Amino acid sequence: MKFLDLAKVYIRSGGGGSGAVSFRREKFIEFGGPDGGDGGRGGDVWAEAVEGLNTLIDFRYQQHFFAKSGQHGMGSQRTGASGEDIVLRVPVGTEILEEDQETVVADLTQEGQRVLLARGGNGGFGNLHFKTSTNRAPRRANPGQEGVERTLWLRLKLIADAGLVGLPNAGKSTFLAAVSNARPKIADYPFTTLHPNLGVVSVDGREFVMADIPGLIEGASEGRGLGDQFLGHVERCAVLLHLVDGTSADVAADAATILTELAAYSPVLAEKPRVTVLNKVDALDEDERAAAKAALEARIGGPVMLMSGVSGEGVTEVLRALWSRIEPARDAAREAAKEIREPTKWQP
Repeated sequence: MKFLDLAKVYIRSGGGGSGAVSFRREKFIEFGGPDGGDGGRGGDVWAEAVEGLNTLIDFRYQQHFFAKSGQHGMGSQRTGASGEDIVLRVPVGTEILEEDQETVVADLTQEGQRVLLARGGNGGFGNLHFKTSTNRAPRRANPGQEGVERTLWLRLKLIADAGLVGLPNAGKSTFLAAVSNARPKIADYPFTTLHPNLGVVSVDGREFVMADIPGLIEGASEGRGLGDQFLGHVERCAVLLHLVDGTSADVAADAATILTELAAYSPVLAEKPRVTVLNKVDALDEDERAAAKAALEARIGGPVMLMSGVSGEGVTEVLRALWSRIEPARDAAREAAKEIREPTKWQP
């Protein structure tokens, strides 16, 4: 299945049906009076986060979603049938944006969460509604309200606990394949990863989800390489795993490039908890390891861990370091969800 994380859709809710102008005509009934029914209500357009989807590819082939309009009212006080609603089923983690791609309409982060995108128009009143003591035979009815038409963007941000960032060929896909059942493409050339990958990682009997995104290069915020279009997939992560290629000629410059691109994309992303790891240390001797680690620590101003995704050296320690930052974030999210489900009782 092809991965697609951005799609444009055109939606329109149903219009309301018109009210009817009708009079009761039956034999032996001298004063029949008005009996025109109301029009039916137009269908709504909803978006719902569902389980089992991890791409927006369905919206590549169908972009227009129009709800049914309500039927017109009829005589004998018959109300028109309401139009059927339309539900856009999207993956969990989908953001719905206005046409300007900046204004957020909704952020569906939980399974089953629904949001109303366009409300259907109300049906018009039939002439029965306008009968009064002084107007016994009204000959007017209201037209139904028109539906709402909108152009929206759907942007998918994968739900993951940890996100992998680094330059191309820093060993991100190799690490993900080593610690999970994910099977991303691995090769010895840049930009092997062309779309995000997810993997479920287990450490000490606990599991969390890790996301691998295509590598960043200098100037990614300006559109170079694959750009920073995939950084949105790590915005929701509790911690970032910054992998630096230990065999690089200048590990400090490589780390600085990633930090600069993260800050250019979003200050919030740049300030996320981060675990910096010097990868591919199996190719370095003790002196080279020490020199690279010292240079990297001096550049980022924090501790650096050593790891090799190929040999497995230091992998468990890195996973434990990630979990130590993920667990508090999960507890905080659980408490926030509990407060939403159980609001504080009102007291005078």
